Amino acid sequence: MAEALQTDTREVMDRQITDQTLRALRRILRVTDQGGRKLAAATGLTPSQLMVLQQIERDDTMTPSAVATTLKFGQATVTNIVDKLEAAGFARRQRSERDKRQVHLQATDAGRAVLAQAPDLLQERFRDRFEALAAWEQTMILAGLERLGYLLDAADIDAAPLIDTGIIDRDIE
Repeated sequence: MAEALQTDTREVMDRQITDQTLRALRRILRVTDQGGRKLAAATGLTPSQLMVLQQIERDDTMTPSAVATTLKFGQATVTNIVDKLEAAGFARRQRSERDKRQVHLQATDAGRAVLAQAPDLLQERFRDRFEALAAWEQTMILAGLERLGYLLDAADIDAAPLIDTGIIDRDIE
């Protein structure tokens, strides 16, 4: 009898922990979605588009491959995002004066204006707070998230270091 009660108690506790974990995951997904919506409402950009535009603005001699390397995005992804930023009038490509094979990216006045009105990116808030944690705590969080990815069959999915849902180079919303 006592053993059955212990088993029932353990099952209830396991279910509670499972539910709490799912709620925590749901909160993360919701705040990610809300951050993307807030950014889209203020700028018309996705988080990845904003990050590319910010990188272009930091250095107007940036090439698409340099942006891809810096942000750890794929080259094709950056090309697609720059196409969309250019179509929206936020960025432009310019051939290098010294080497006509090379293309430099520049933010337009409209691009700089949209950057000025962009809200805080969830990405930046996370990075600042995460990097302030002790190394052991960072490692513990990484291990937990890696394990969660495994549990959800997401361990082998390639992903850019970006807090966003959906396709990284989707259209401007």
